Amino acid sequence: MRELPSSVLFACTMNAVRSPMAEALAKRLYGRRAFFDSAGVRAGDLDAFAVSVLDEVGVDIHRHTVKTLDQVDPGEFEVIVTLSPEAHHAALELTRDTATEVEYWPMPDPSAVEGDRTRRLEAYREVRELLARRMRQRFGGSFGVDV
Repeated sequence: MRELPSSVLFACTMNAVRSPMAEALAKRLYGRRAFFDSAGVRAGDLDAFAVSVLDEVGVDIHRHTVKTLDQVDPGEFEVIVTLSPEAHHAALELTRDTATEVEYWPMPDPSAVEGDRTRRLEAYREVRELLARRMRQRFGGSFGVDV
């Protein structure tokens, strides 16, 4: 575990599932102790299953605005956490000339899971729990907030 950075950008492929979930969970766990944002390599549409599994734990992402890495300045972030191989490659390219640290937290893509609604929601819940656990390991306790 290391200290909570002052600013963290979560990046995934489309800023539709993993990175908006990570941003919202971090804001819930750490509040205003740091600045959190998210972006994707490409823009997608916010995933309804991601919205649902965060609603289950009282985290609202209904108003999340999807954005791409082209719309953020990587030099403004102390750490970029990449959640997909494509985002990791893009972040390394974008930060070549900055002091920004890039960390790779590979997360499964729950949108790739097939099956009925119950099975698909379970895949999203697994990612939600993986993200929360990884944040606690990397950034420390959640200051009495559960997810």
